[in-house]
Amino acid sequence: MAVRMSVEQPLWRALLAYRLLTAGYAVALYVHAYGALRHPLPAGVYIAVLAGWTLATVGRVANAERCTRAFLAADLTIAVTGILLTRYVDTGPRIDSGSFTLPSIWTAGAVLAFAIKGGWRWAAVASSLVAAADLVERGSPGRDTVHNVILIWVAGIAIGYVVEVARASERTLARALQIEAATRERERLARDIHDGVLQVLAMVQRRGNQAGGEAAELGRLAGEQEAALRCLISGAPPAPRASGSGASGDGPDGRAGGPHDLRTLLAPHASSRVTLSAPGTPVLLDPHTAAELAAAVGAALDNVRRHAGEQAHAWILVEDEPDAVLVTVRDDGPGIADGRLAAAADEGRLGVAQSIRGRLRDLGGGAELLSVPGQGTEVELRLPRRPADRAPAGTGESGTALTDADGRGRR
Repeated sequence: MAVRMSVEQPLWRALLAYRLLTAGYAVALYVHAYGALRHPLPAGVYIAVLAGWTLATVGRVANAERCTRAFLAADLTIAVTGILLTRYVDTGPRIDSGSFTLPSIWTAGAVLAFAIKGGWRWAAVASSLVAAADLVERGSPGRDTVHNVILIWVAGIAIGYVVEVARASERTLARALQIEAATRERERLARDIHDGVLQVLAMVQRRGNQAGGEAAELGRLAGEQEAALRCLISGAPPAPRASGSGASGDGPDGRAGGPHDLRTLLAPHASSRVTLSAPGTPVLLDPHTAAELAAAVGAALDNVRRHAGEQAHAWILVEDEPDAVLVTVRDDGPGIADGRLAAAADEGRLGVAQSIRGRLRDLGGGAELLSVPGQGTEVELRLPRRPADRAPAGTGESGTALTDADGRGRR
């Protein structure tokens, strides 16, 4: 199962590293200026508190959940206190010359925590408080002070805005992934319904209309339910439909065991009007892939029976190429009129769109449909072969076996 990482997490890790490094920097500045401070002892106590607080709260900046409002308030209080305390512990000439405050650039970490946690509005509030403390500590808005105030304002608000955009993008991506998963599941269910329930309802309607009497009423109800179900799974409005549909073309499910021989799954389709031509050696595919490919062939044959008529002849050709498995279903029917496939999709008929093309798309392959009015239809199913699907050496000689109506193979 894929694990989705929050886009904020790298920012929290960067903030943690920043706090640790700047706390060390504040300690180094204090040690360097120790002899020049007016009250070095209170300054040392504050630096010790700052370093201890930074180390003790490492886990608080691990993520947004642990970085609570109470922590943020305490963090900003320590930063503002250090700025204001600088005026007491340092000398006037040093302050006027632009020396660093006690927390130094560690203060920016407190503002950045607000930005990552609450966005640019929280960052604006925190940076305003820090700016006010800086002005009080300096006594007058000098050039360096204004520069620092603007810098912390811009940095905090910019990062807060970026975080908000990242969160919105993450929510949009998550929603798009949910919609994609739901769409794929809807298509899968639509294929299963098309291959089962819809075909049965269509057969009941056709047989009922042929039998007449009370059976005709049953057929009419079955037809209404089929139309309603097509509307439900496709989202298309129900349209008037002609009576009569073909029987189901279900294939084996292929759920158990190891690799399956595609020839075995396609063999039940062979009949007096369906000729199966396949290699003499096994065409091995994993169970799910073999079952889905066989079901797509069944859907193509069902379309032959439905649209070309019960008397039409169909041919199934299986080709086991080095890099792909190619299955072609051809018939001698009247072909498909221009625009018929688009109209069928609008009517909610999913034989080609989902049961054939949808299956091959989900398997990583493709389906092409060639039809010339009056010259029949050809459906070509191409599935790229994976290394694990290849048959072991020595399983038999190459060639093509033709399966007759009685199921006996001949070379």
